[in-house]
Amino acid sequence: MKKQWQLLLTAIMFYTRLPVPVSTPYNAEMLNKSTRYLPLVGWITGAFMIGVLYVFGDIAPRMVAVLLSIIMSVWVTGAFHEDGFADMCDGFGGGWTKERILEIMKDSRIGTYGMMGLLLLMALKYICLLPLTIPMVMLAVIIAQPLSRFVAVSIIYTHRYVRENEDSKAKPVSQGICTRDFVLAGIFGLVPLLLAILWLQNYTLLLILPALFLARWYMARLMRKWIGGYTGDCLGAVQQVAETVIYLCFCILAWKST
Repeated sequence: MKKQWQLLLTAIMFYTRLPVPVSTPYNAEMLNKSTRYLPLVGWITGAFMIGVLYVFGDIAPRMVAVLLSIIMSVWVTGAFHEDGFADMCDGFGGGWTKERILEIMKDSRIGTYGMMGLLLLMALKYICLLPLTIPMVMLAVIIAQPLSRFVAVSIIYTHRYVRENEDSKAKPVSQGICTRDFVLAGIFGLVPLLLAILWLQNYTLLLILPALFLARWYMARLMRKWIGGYTGDCLGAVQQVAETVIYLCFCILAWKST
């Protein structure tokens, strides 16, 4: 149990900017194994977002509360996944060979493709959540944060890491993930959705799964075609796209029910 707790703290340390005890072990093996808890990190991020929605939901306009919750998610993660999405937009938008795409994604500077892609993605998140009631936004958040991270973990499980340099920031996930860890990540990722379906008796929420499957299929196909696998930036992009798809599903389902 102590080892699992240390792995969770390692995941929190790597995937968020939240403080952890200085005694938490830090090595490549533990970083790799901590990937199993990436969806659980989504629970933590979602909890912070829900806290903001709870505090500001009654004292500020809904548009302000929703925007502050999105800002909170960016703060908690240090824009870790958003940075990956922007880099992938730059790389796949400006590169025409595997080597050039990887070179562009490695560049810390953001380009036109990355800026526009990130701007449109964040705007779409906000617009999708805005028509929902505060309780529904909370539900969307607590489902999307873990489940979108599980979609990213599934890429680690089924595809290969393509960078060869050892100084990559994605080195912890370059070794892949075993089936047991993948199943554990799946449990953490899917439980909020399944509980929401049972609690609300709303089985239309299951439509989120085929929507995610299609989004994952497209992203995986894109990565496989152009670079032959994934990088850390690609995983961040997958998480961001999956999160946005879930919010879009909630928006569509709420609009169709009116």
